[in-house]
Amino acid sequence: MAAATQQTETIETLHEDLIHDAQLDYYGKKLATCSSDRTIRVYDVQDGTGQRVQVAELKGHEGPVWQVAWAHPQFGVLLASCSYDRKVCVWKEQAPNHWVRVYVYDGHDSSVNALAWAPAELGLVLACASADTRVTILTHQADDSWTATKIGAHQIGVNGVSWAPAYEPAALVASASKQLSTSAQLVTGGCDNLVKVWRHDPATQEWSLVATLAEHTDWVRDVAWAPIASSPASVVASCSQDGRVLIWTRDATSGQWTHVQLPPFDSAVWKVSWSLTGGILAVSTGDNKVSLWQESLQGDSAQPHGNWVQIGSVHDGQAVQG
Repeated sequence: MAAATQQTETIETLHEDLIHDAQLDYYGKKLATCSSDRTIRVYDVQDGTGQRVQVAELKGHEGPVWQVAWAHPQFGVLLASCSYDRKVCVWKEQAPNHWVRVYVYDGHDSSVNALAWAPAELGLVLACASADTRVTILTHQADDSWTATKIGAHQIGVNGVSWAPAYEPAALVASASKQLSTSAQLVTGGCDNLVKVWRHDPATQEWSLVATLAEHTDWVRDVAWAPIASSPASVVASCSQDGRVLIWTRDATSGQWTHVQLPPFDSAVWKVSWSLTGGILAVSTGDNKVSLWQESLQGDSAQPHGNWVQIGSVHDGQAVQG
């Protein structure tokens, strides 16, 4: 497949150490980055002038900041961050380019490695994955307080967490109307080489383990549940220190998970991320490469990598053809 023309643009972040994460907001107008220099920086990337301007520097963490995540805009302009300092911070833009830290959670005993906001339909809810083996679910209450629910998730530590879409996959094919899922679901990846799927019971308010996926042979570095638009089935991508990316699909009838493997990578795979519609998967590896993958309508699904083909890549900031 010929790759479409790709353009890349470099932004001078002014960070003084390694950058660990970069996330665009819901509208693609603001970019947040975080670094080992303990700061978070926010940029206007679509301000109408063509410039990429830093508008805020957020300080408050006492160690490297691993990840940032934007909340859905219906809750305001909120940004969450997690750090080696064991803290989770929630930041709010109270006025244009004026940010304040509105909440700090310090209930973890070790580095908080990843975090993810729940679908907006579930409320203002944040999942935090920690090296202390636990995932904490932080839920914002009507009185502006937060409650914390802990899940003992992975031995040694948790590296990645991702929420399932709020709507059932069957709703896409069974009816034009969307069907809200009866319970929230999470996928996590850990230092025990496992991918785990969790479900919340609204009646008991407890989380239960519903699937353990044991195919990786080294630490699972990241997991990503695909947006519902991508498939009439539940789809999860996982990546690992073992240099592999697995695409997991859950059968709607049996509930069983099966997987295909993308062609092996030359180094550890650190991040996986779906496009907004779930049609393209971005894969970030330890050799400074990002590759883009898409499931083709052509090809042999019986192959180990199924119908997945590479459609492009970026190496050291330069786009190359797939």
